[in-house]
Amino acid sequence: MRYKTTLCSISGDPLIIAPFHLRVVPRSDWLAQPPTGVLDKISSPIPWVIISHTATEGCQSQSECVLRVRIIQDYHVESKKWFDIAYNFLVGGDGSAYVGRGWDYIGSHTKGYNKLSLGIAFIGTFTTEAPPQQQLDACKKLLRIGVETGKLAKDYKLLAHRQLMSTASPGDKLYDIIKEWPHFVKDSKEVEALFAN
Repeated sequence: MRYKTTLCSISGDPLIIAPFHLRVVPRSDWLAQPPTGVLDKISSPIPWVIISHTATEGCQSQSECVLRVRIIQDYHVESKKWFDIAYNFLVGGDGSAYVGRGWDYIGSHTKGYNKLSLGIAFIGTFTTEAPPQQQLDACKKLLRIGVETGKLAKDYKLLAHRQLMSTASPGDKLYDIIKEWPHFVKDSKEVEALFAN
């Protein structure tokens, strides 16, 4: 599994920086261990995005975020016995996106819903405090990149982890924010209908 990009510009022009610039940290930069088994490919464009939080401490610098992501992978592989870190991407309080399984592989983030969804985890716990703005912006930029590169469907549906599983994730404060984002599915009947087919 190879990941090429470390810097992404939504416009496609690497000279255009903010507000369309996103640092995407490849697996090699966070010292990922290789998957312990074969990961299945996911079909593009991906129709659903599921947002969760890691329920860990947050991170504000790249060195802190690298450490958190590596600890999460170790936990998922060694304790959960999954082949790799569960999420496709993680977004840190440093404003960067960290490649987990990436755009091309099925995650293990939401049992029963992984084959048709991209899992994005906010590093931290957001039950009583909201994520910093740069973390929210990183997620939005990642979603835009996904649509513009054809990895995400233009009409993708955005869901919170708690809408599909018995969990507090992504935390009350983050949930209150993402439920106002475009593409978010608020109606529980619409959520059920999405997965009925």
